[in-house]
Amino acid sequence: MTKFSAVIITKNEADNIERCIRSLLPITDEVLIVDSGSTDKTKEIAQRLGARILETSWKGYAATKNIGNKAASNDWIISIDADEVLSEKLQHSILTLEPKVNTVYIFNRMTNYCGKWIKHSGWFPDKKVRIFNRAQIYWQGDYVHETLNIPVAYDTLELPGILEHYSYKSLDDHWQRLNKYAELSAQELHAKGKKATWIKRWLAPSFRFFRTLILKKGILDGKEGWIISSRNAYLVRKKYRLLNQLNNTNNERP
Repeated sequence: MTKFSAVIITKNEADNIERCIRSLLPITDEVLIVDSGSTDKTKEIAQRLGARILETSWKGYAATKNIGNKAASNDWIISIDADEVLSEKLQHSILTLEPKVNTVYIFNRMTNYCGKWIKHSGWFPDKKVRIFNRAQIYWQGDYVHETLNIPVAYDTLELPGILEHYSYKSLDDHWQRLNKYAELSAQELHAKGKKATWIKRWLAPSFRFFRTLILKKGILDGKEGWIISSRNAYLVRKKYRLLNQLNNTNNERP
């Protein structure tokens, strides 16, 4: 029977980590926490539940996750975030799984937004590769868009069940994450030499609102769909405004 290691990167996840680990204990042989400077009770809670703790400085999402994958006891990795929980059906799917070579496995994630499950708005379905063999696959990316480097010839199979994502506890929490994401996204685009054109600064936000609310059926999510659509537009607007500032600052340097 294949053994799995669950790898979770953390920093101050005391509100989430117990729920996450408890959903992993029935189906994993190891839960490895890669912690980057938690000052709350994240590590204490994880240790009490039997998780192994690896402490490291923050090196970005991809590099930090790769550190955890390398340190894991098993080759087959379940990569999960601290604010995610395996549903009972997904647990059963993993328990009965005998992973195949040259194959990765997808979870379908559903996000809980301030107490409501979002079933549209471009947030669902939200399919993520979360089980893979570390011998052939690794994370890549420098800023916010970390992705798995998966060989082209690999098969991708979806497991039945839902990965529950308890991402946004409050509207204020959403604002904080949006602003952080906008800053990191602008830095990433700037590093790639991208420009904040007039169209991107002034038309892209409106299109993102329309795309989320209408094309992605955010309107069916009710009030929350309207809020998500509006804030998606804000994110795009701020991202390109910050990128424009970075470009202008770079042009002013002698």
